[in-house]
Amino acid sequence: MTDAPITAADTAAAVEPPARSLRLVKVAGILGILGGIALILVGVVIWIAVSMQLQAESITIPDDAMAFQGQTVAGPFTAYVQADIIQHHALEASGGKTYAELAQDDPVRQTMMTASFLRASLFTSVVSFGVAAFAIGVGILSILFGWAIHRLASAPVVIKRSTLAEA
Repeated sequence: MTDAPITAADTAAAVEPPARSLRLVKVAGILGILGGIALILVGVVIWIAVSMQLQAESITIPDDAMAFQGQTVAGPFTAYVQADIIQHHALEASGGKTYAELAQDDPVRQTMMTASFLRASLFTSVVSFGVAAFAIGVGILSILFGWAIHRLASAPVVIKRSTLAEA
Protein backbone atom coordinates (compact mmCIF):
# COMPACT_ATOMS: atom_id res chain seq x y z
CA MET A 1 0.00 0.00 0.00
CA THR A 2 1.51 3.32 -1.04
CA ASP A 3 0.84 6.83 0.18
CA ALA A 4 1.59 8.42 -3.20
CA PRO A 5 -0.40 11.57 -3.97
CA ILE A 6 -3.45 11.21 -6.21
CA THR A 7 -2.85 12.66 -9.64
CA ALA A 8 -5.31 14.16 -12.15
CA ALA A 9 -4.97 11.00 -14.22
CA ASP A 10 -5.95 8.89 -11.20
CA THR A 11 -9.01 11.09 -10.63
CA ALA A 12 -10.03 10.95 -14.29
CA ALA A 13 -9.77 7.17 -14.24
CA ALA A 14 -12.00 7.01 -11.16
CA VAL A 15 -14.84 8.97 -12.77
CA GLU A 16 -17.09 6.89 -14.97
CA PRO A 17 -20.43 7.54 -16.62
CA PRO A 18 -23.42 5.85 -15.00
CA ALA A 19 -24.19 2.29 -16.07
CA ARG A 20 -27.72 3.29 -17.16
CA SER A 21 -29.08 6.44 -18.75
CA LEU A 22 -30.33 9.00 -16.23
CA ARG A 23 -32.28 11.01 -18.79
CA LEU A 24 -35.63 10.01 -17.26
CA VAL A 25 -34.43 11.06 -13.80
CA LYS A 26 -33.31 14.43 -15.15
CA VAL A 27 -36.67 14.88 -16.90
CA ALA A 28 -38.45 14.03 -13.63
CA GLY A 29 -36.40 16.72 -11.89
CA ILE A 30 -37.30 19.29 -14.54
CA LEU A 31 -40.97 18.30 -14.38
CA GLY A 32 -40.85 18.72 -10.60
CA ILE A 33 -39.49 22.23 -11.01
CA LEU A 34 -42.08 23.14 -13.66
CA GLY A 35 -44.89 21.62 -11.58
CA GLY A 36 -43.70 23.60 -8.57
CA ILE A 37 -43.74 26.82 -10.55
CA ALA A 38 -47.28 26.04 -11.76
CA LEU A 39 -48.46 25.32 -8.20
CA ILE A 40 -47.02 28.58 -6.92
CA LEU A 41 -48.64 30.56 -9.74
CA VAL A 42 -52.04 28.90 -9.20
CA GLY A 43 -51.81 29.46 -5.44
CA VAL A 44 -51.01 33.14 -5.90
CA VAL A 45 -53.82 33.59 -8.45
CA ILE A 46 -56.35 31.92 -6.13
CA TRP A 47 -55.19 34.02 -3.16
CA ILE A 48 -55.53 37.24 -5.16
CA ALA A 49 -58.92 36.26 -6.65
CA VAL A 50 -60.46 35.38 -3.28
CA SER A 51 -59.02 38.52 -1.70
CA MET A 52 -60.41 40.71 -4.48
CA GLN A 53 -63.85 39.10 -4.19
CA LEU A 54 -63.91 39.72 -0.46
CA GLN A 55 -62.78 43.32 -0.91
CA ALA A 56 -65.49 43.86 -3.54
CA GLU A 57 -68.10 43.07 -0.88
CA SER A 58 -66.83 46.06 1.19
CA ILE A 59 -67.41 44.29 4.50
CA THR A 60 -66.11 46.38 7.41
CA ILE A 61 -65.31 44.64 10.67
CA PRO A 62 -67.35 46.20 13.50
CA ASP A 63 -65.80 47.83 16.56
CA ASP A 64 -66.90 45.03 18.91
CA ALA A 65 -64.97 42.33 17.01
CA MET A 66 -62.01 40.61 18.69
CA ALA A 67 -59.51 42.16 16.23
CA PHE A 68 -59.11 44.19 13.04
CA GLN A 69 -61.87 46.65 14.02
CA GLY A 70 -62.75 49.05 11.18
CA GLN A 71 -60.76 47.12 8.57
CA THR A 72 -62.20 45.75 5.34
CA VAL A 73 -62.42 41.97 5.07
CA ALA A 74 -59.74 41.00 2.54
CA GLY A 75 -57.80 38.02 3.89
CA PRO A 76 -58.12 34.84 5.91
CA PHE A 77 -57.75 36.45 9.32
CA THR A 78 -60.19 39.27 8.70
CA ALA A 79 -62.70 36.81 7.19
CA TYR A 80 -62.43 34.58 10.26
CA VAL A 81 -62.89 37.52 12.65
CA GLN A 82 -65.93 38.72 10.69
CA ALA A 83 -67.50 35.24 10.78
CA ASP A 84 -66.91 35.12 14.53
CA ILE A 85 -68.59 38.48 15.18
CA ILE A 86 -71.54 37.53 12.96
CA GLN A 87 -72.05 34.47 15.18
CA HIS A 88 -71.79 36.64 18.28
CA HIS A 89 -74.39 39.13 17.00
CA ALA A 90 -76.74 36.38 15.79
CA LEU A 91 -76.67 34.61 19.16
CA GLU A 92 -77.36 37.93 20.89
CA ALA A 93 -80.40 38.45 18.63
CA SER A 94 -81.70 34.94 19.32
CA GLY A 95 -81.11 34.97 23.07
CA GLY A 96 -78.31 32.40 22.73
CA LYS A 97 -80.35 29.92 20.69
CA THR A 98 -79.13 28.42 17.44
CA TYR A 99 -81.19 28.19 14.27
CA ALA A 100 -82.25 24.62 15.09
CA GLU A 101 -83.30 25.57 18.62
CA LEU A 102 -85.69 28.33 17.53
CA ALA A 103 -89.36 27.66 16.85
CA GLN A 104 -90.24 27.47 13.16
CA ASP A 105 -92.47 30.52 13.38
CA ASP A 106 -89.90 32.63 15.29
CA PRO A 107 -89.01 35.71 13.17
CA VAL A 108 -85.43 35.60 14.48
CA ARG A 109 -84.98 32.26 12.74
CA GLN A 110 -84.53 34.05 9.40
CA THR A 111 -81.76 36.18 10.96
CA MET A 112 -80.03 33.05 12.25
CA MET A 113 -80.29 31.38 8.84
CA THR A 114 -78.80 34.42 7.10
CA ALA A 115 -76.02 34.58 9.69
CA SER A 116 -75.25 30.89 9.09
CA PHE A 117 -75.03 31.43 5.32
CA LEU A 118 -72.77 34.45 5.76
CA ARG A 119 -70.50 32.57 8.15
CA ALA A 120 -70.33 29.58 5.81
CA SER A 121 -69.33 31.86 2.94
CA LEU A 122 -66.64 33.56 5.01
CA PHE A 123 -65.30 30.22 6.25
CA THR A 124 -65.22 28.99 2.63
CA SER A 125 -62.95 31.91 1.80
CA VAL A 126 -60.75 31.06 4.80
CA VAL A 127 -60.43 27.49 3.48
CA SER A 128 -59.66 28.83 -0.01
CA PHE A 129 -56.82 30.92 1.40
CA GLY A 130 -55.53 27.80 3.16
CA VAL A 131 -55.64 25.74 -0.02
CA ALA A 132 -53.81 28.52 -1.90
CA ALA A 133 -51.11 28.67 0.80
CA PHE A 134 -50.82 24.88 0.72
CA ALA A 135 -50.39 24.92 -3.08
CA ILE A 136 -47.67 27.55 -2.77
CA GLY A 137 -45.88 25.51 -0.08
CA VAL A 138 -46.06 22.28 -2.08
CA GLY A 139 -44.85 24.20 -5.12
CA ILE A 140 -41.79 25.41 -3.24
CA LEU A 141 -41.03 21.86 -2.05
CA SER A 142 -41.55 20.50 -5.56
CA ILE A 143 -39.04 22.99 -6.95
CA LEU A 144 -36.50 22.07 -4.27
CA PHE A 145 -36.95 18.32 -4.79
CA GLY A 146 -36.91 18.68 -8.58
CA TRP A 147 -33.72 20.72 -8.43
CA ALA A 148 -32.10 18.17 -6.09
CA ILE A 149 -33.09 15.20 -8.28
CA HIS A 150 -31.87 16.90 -11.44
CA ARG A 151 -28.60 17.88 -9.79
CA LEU A 152 -28.00 14.37 -8.42
CA ALA A 153 -28.68 12.84 -11.83
CA SER A 154 -26.14 15.24 -13.38
CA ALA A 155 -23.37 14.38 -10.91
CA PRO A 156 -20.57 12.12 -12.14
CA VAL A 157 -20.25 8.65 -10.70
CA VAL A 158 -16.99 8.18 -8.79
CA ILE A 159 -15.66 4.66 -8.52
CA LYS A 160 -13.30 3.98 -5.65
CA ARG A 161 -11.17 0.97 -6.22
CA SER A 162 -10.66 -1.24 -3.21
CA THR A 163 -7.15 -1.20 -1.79
CA LEU A 164 -7.77 -4.57 -0.12
CA ALA A 165 -7.50 -6.42 -3.43
CA GLU A 166 -4.05 -4.92 -4.02
CA ALA A 167 -2.66 -6.04 -0.68
